[in-house]
Amino acid sequence: MAVKTFAAIDVGSFELAMKIYEISSKSGMREIEHIRHRLALGADTYNTKKISPRKMDELCRVLREFAQIMKSYHVTDYKAYGTSAIRETENTTIVLDQIKNRTGLNIDVLSNSEQRFLDYKSIASQGAPFQKIIENGTAIVDIGGGNIQISLFDNDTLVMTQNLKLGVLRLHERVLSMRPRPGQVDELLEEMIQSQLSVFRKLYIKDRQISNLIVVDDYVSGIIKAKVPSEGQEGLMLEEECLNFLDGISLMRAEERAEYLGIPEENVEVFDISAHLIRNMVKLMEISYIWAPGVTLCDGIAYEYAEKNKRKFISHDFEKDILACARNISKRYMGSRKRSETMEQICLTIYDSMQKIHGMGKRERLLLQLSAILHDCGKFINMTNVGECSYYIIMNTEMIGLSHMEREIVAFVVRFNHDRFLSYDEIVNDSLIDRQAYLVIAKLAAILRLTNSLDKSHKQKFKKVKGQLDDRQMIITVEAGQDILLEQEMFKKVADFFEEVYSVRPVIEQRRMT
Repeated sequence: MAVKTFAAIDVGSFELAMKIYEISSKSGMREIEHIRHRLALGADTYNTKKISPRKMDELCRVLREFAQIMKSYHVTDYKAYGTSAIRETENTTIVLDQIKNRTGLNIDVLSNSEQRFLDYKSIASQGAPFQKIIENGTAIVDIGGGNIQISLFDNDTLVMTQNLKLGVLRLHERVLSMRPRPGQVDELLEEMIQSQLSVFRKLYIKDRQISNLIVVDDYVSGIIKAKVPSEGQEGLMLEEECLNFLDGISLMRAEERAEYLGIPEENVEVFDISAHLIRNMVKLMEISYIWAPGVTLCDGIAYEYAEKNKRKFISHDFEKDILACARNISKRYMGSRKRSETMEQICLTIYDSMQKIHGMGKRERLLLQLSAILHDCGKFINMTNVGECSYYIIMNTEMIGLSHMEREIVAFVVRFNHDRFLSYDEIVNDSLIDRQAYLVIAKLAAILRLTNSLDKSHKQKFKKVKGQLDDRQMIITVEAGQDILLEQEMFKKVADFFEEVYSVRPVIEQRRMT
C-alpha cells in the first residue's frame, strides 16, 4: 500500500505543535518533522473566557506557516484539534470560523474525554511495554495546560479515570494572580496540588496498590525520557532516579535549567509545575517505577488516523476498558452486579436478533451494553427520580473512549428507561443531540425498556432468553421455572413503544424448565 504523508496539529493551551508522519501498512508510522511554537492561549481563556485579538492574529499567522510547511512536505491529509484553551472560550464557534477564513484550516474541538483517549491511544500503541506495565497497578497522569487526567489500571484493565483542574498553565496563571514573593511560589503550588490530590486519594485510591506511574504531556515526558537512565525498557526508570533528577534540576538557576534541558527559558516555569505534579503523584501513590514514553497528543492524532485508514493496528482492547469503567461506576453507585449482567445478556440477545431491522452497528451495540450496566445508577441518589438522577451521574462522569455525543446517548437511553420518552424538540435546546443520534436513543431505549420489564422482579428468573424475528413480530422465548406474571404484565406496558420504534410487535413466550 502506498505511503501517505500525514500532518497532526495540536492547538494547545500552552503551545501550537505540528508533527508530520509517513504512514504505510508495511512500515507503520515514522515521524519526519516536529514544529512547535509557544503561544499561551490558555492564559487568555482561563482568565477572560476569550482569546485576545493579538493572540488570535499570532495563532492564525502560525497556522498559515504550518499550512505552507505541509505543502512543502506534500502532505496528503491532516487533522487539527483544539483542546481546553479553545473549548473553554465563550465564543468557540466564532474563533473556529475566523481560523478557517484566515488560514484555510479546519480545527475540530476535542472534549476532555476525547483528548485523553487520543493520548491514551498513543501510549497503548507502544505495544508490549504498555501491556506489560499495566499488568500491575498503574496510574497514568496526563498533564495538560488546563487540566490533568488521572487514570488507574488494575490487572490490565482501566478501572477509573478522573479529571482535575491542575493543568500547568492554569496553575501558573493562578499563582501569578496572587502576586507572591519569589519564595512563596513553591509553597503555593504544593498547597494547590495537594489539596486536590488528597481528596482524590480518599475517594479513588484508598487501599488500591499502585506500583507504576506513566507520565504523558507535550514535552516534559520526553525530557525525562532523554535525561534519566532507563531500567531496561526505554523511558522506564526507578522512582528514586526520577525524583533525584527533578530535585537536582530545581537547584539550578532558570537560565541553567533551560540550557541543560534544551528548552526556551520561558518554558522553565511550566517544567517546574510539571515537576511538582509528578513529585506529588509519586508520593501520593508510593510509586516504584515511572515510565515516560515521550508521546504527545499529535502522536495520538496520527495513531487514530492510521487506525481508521487500516494502516496501523492496535492490539489493546479499548472497548474492554470502556466497559470496565462503566462497571466501576455502577459499583460506586451501589448497582447490582448480578442484575447488570442479566440486563446486558438480555439486551444484547435482543439487539443481535434484530440486526436486519434496526440498522445499527458494533458501536451502537456497545452503547446499549453501557446503558444496561448503568441502567439504575441514579437509585443511589433518589429512588423516585431514577431516570433524571442517572442522567446527571452519567453526564458528569468521565468515560475515556466515548465522545461527548456518545456519553449523552447513553445518558438519555438510561433516563428514558425510567421516564417518559421526550420528543426531539423537547431536548434539542439543552443538548448536542442531532436527529440521527435521537433515532439511536429511541431504538436503544426501546430495547432497554423491554429488557428491564423481563427482570422487573430483580430475581433473574430466566435461565435462557432467545429472540427471533417472525414477520411483524419479535418473539422472545424465555425459559423459566417460576411464575412470570409480573414480567408479562410489565412487558405489555412497554410493548407499544417498542412497536412504535420498530414497527414490530414484541411477544413473550415461556417455556417451562424440564
